[in-house]
Order: sequence, then structure tokens, then C-alpha cells
Amino acid sequence: MERKVLIVDDERSIVDILKYNLEKDGTKAVCAYDGAEGLRLARSEDPDVILLDVMLPEMDGFEVCRTLRAEGNNVPIIMITAREEETDKVLGLDLGADDYITKPFSMRELLARVRTNMRRAASMAAQPAGQEGADILRARDLVIDRTNRTVSKAGREIELTQREYELIRFLAENPGRVMTREELMSQVWQYDYFGDLRTVDVAVRRLREKIEPNPSEPQYVVTKRGAGYFFAP
Repeated sequence: MERKVLIVDDERSIVDILKYNLEKDGTKAVCAYDGAEGLRLARSEDPDVILLDVMLPEMDGFEVCRTLRAEGNNVPIIMITAREEETDKVLGLDLGADDYITKPFSMRELLARVRTNMRRAASMAAQPAGQEGADILRARDLVIDRTNRTVSKAGREIELTQREYELIRFLAENPGRVMTREELMSQVWQYDYFGDLRTVDVAVRRLREKIEPNPSEPQYVVTKRGAGYFFAP
């Protein structure tokens, strides 16, 4: 099946360079130059990955990301920003983006991130759905169904992004073991040498807000000061 990336950026020179390198890498590129058109193509083209600029006419990248996630679309989104402000990066991740990359960026790095997100998404899609309870991890009232890729608490299913699900599953599969941010970036994000470790902290915070009774005093995903995070069974 042909791989497809949607590029949403109002700088035509950037779009042309991205399109050329993606197609050279064997990936079809679909292009949009404003947020509204990007949102329309995201819905109609069913891309494998979206490269989404933050500053766009018509509708900014944050709003595009927010809208797609509200519609239940979990396509991997890599935000592209020319800004260095921490708040912009964190906001994109808070809205459900999978990653971000800052201009100017290395084409090698960007292509590596695109390939990684495609592999992860394809791997998740290829896993067949099974019978309820076929492969379960339990911790008190938290239930992780690895076959159906769902998480529930006290019998109520929790809406998680793909990345959040993979994070809690990986930690729960290794209960009590402290995972460094580097390990989580490698195992969950599958970036061996790319990626900002702050991405891990934002994902953990978002996950805690969904699964913890009191996110400021976590019972499941616990911080080991100076070391990383671990799952408390």
C-alpha cells in the first residue's frame, strides 16, 4: 500500500522541499497551504502522517490538531514550528500532537520521524481485534486490554490517544521498573537519537490527568526523582 503524508504549511518553498524529499523516499505527498484546506484534506485523503505547521492562514495548526482529535482521528501529527517558546510546543502536545520539530530542521531527522510514526501506526492497525479479556493487565481498578488496545478504570473506558495507550501499556508491562526518559523515548516513541525529552513529561502529565484520581499525587504512573517514571501495580 502506498504511503501518504499530508504537508500543511503556508511557505511554498518549505512545502516544495518536503514534497521532493518525501517522494524521493518513496512516499506520496499531498499538500495544503492553509489550515482549512489542511483539515479538509486530512479528512478526505486519509494520510498516514500529517506534517502540520503551527502558523497558518484561515485556521492555525493548533486548531487543526484540536479538531481532528475531537473527531476521533488519531493520525500521527508532527507539528512544525519556527518558534522556540516552550508554551507552543507543550500546547501542541497537549492538543494531541504526537511530536514536534522546529525550523530549521534536518531533512534526515524529519524523514526518520515520519518513517517511525508510519511504522507504529501500521503496526497498531495490523494487530487483529480479539475477544474481550484475551490479554489483560490489571492494577487495582485499572484494566489494560492489550488485545483490543483499550484502557478502562472502574469499568469505564478511558479515551486515550495512541501514544498515551502505548505509554501506559509499556510501563504496566514492566511494573516497578524505573524507566528513564531516554528509555521511554526509545521504546514508546521509537526515537533512538531524535526527540525532545520534554515530550515524555508532557505525555505523562496528560496520561495522569486521565487515569489518576489525583494527578498531583499519582498512584499508577509514579515519578522517581532524578531517574524517570515507573508503574506502581
